[in-house]
Amino acid sequence: MDQKDLKSLIVIFIIFIIALILALAGSQGGVIILGGIPLFTLCLILTFGIQWIAFIPAYIKKTEKFYDLTGSITYITVIILAVISSPQIDLRSILLMILVLLWAIRLGIYLFKRILKEGEDKRFKKIKQSVSRFLLTWTLQGLWVSFTIAAALAAITAEQRVGFDVFAIIGLVIWIIGFGFESIADYQKSKFRSDPLNQGKFINTGLWSVSRHPNYFGEILLWIGISIIALPTLQGWRLLTLVSPVFVTVLITKVSGLPLLEKYADEKWGGQEDYEKYKKRTPVLIPKLFE
Repeated sequence: MDQKDLKSLIVIFIIFIIALILALAGSQGGVIILGGIPLFTLCLILTFGIQWIAFIPAYIKKTEKFYDLTGSITYITVIILAVISSPQIDLRSILLMILVLLWAIRLGIYLFKRILKEGEDKRFKKIKQSVSRFLLTWTLQGLWVSFTIAAALAAITAEQRVGFDVFAIIGLVIWIIGFGFESIADYQKSKFRSDPLNQGKFINTGLWSVSRHPNYFGEILLWIGISIIALPTLQGWRLLTLVSPVFVTVLITKVSGLPLLEKYADEKWGGQEDYEKYKKRTPVLIPKLFE
């Protein structure tokens, strides 16, 4: 076992500890089912279980084509399980389920079509040859799903419910704006790339003219909206599930989103006059709607 494999196994263990802490916090004051298992904890177990089951054929076939699709299926499965297993189904829970389903279905289809068209995700080229490193990527996806959906799950699985209120309305409005930004930006980019005349060019039209990454802005915004909807039901340790939008923001801005894409763009178009002007006048994330 080389050093990278050992590091991967250590990180997997750390992820397990983090997930355990999240499960304990999110389960406080939550619904208990199956002879004493908190529903919130059961949802997290299922989240990681789906990833590890999907990992087996993925590693055998040495493919990452179903990676993103599996993530979306996990969101769909877990959020539906949480709602149908809860003894109380209120309007807030239904709303949260619908919003997560809409987001997961749209993004899952979009990413699956993209990987089928491009053939592979270059990030996995070396990783999928190693059992431990490839398993780590699937485990990380389990952590990603767990953290992003945590606030919604905590609200849905809470024993004490709060009536539909202003938080739900404000959160819904923010979610709609975020979902709109992400959906429209993805559509505009797909349409831009499908035009042979744009081959090798960078997109700087539509929403991409006011932000270099409007889809990521929308992603962060919609999870903030979901957390606001869930907020009134969160008490005690369950407040830790509000890490959801923080996790999404850090992941996008510091880890696997903006840093990688900005580096790729600089390597491909850096030095070109039109790109440098675009980069100078266009914010990296938060749209500049007014001059």
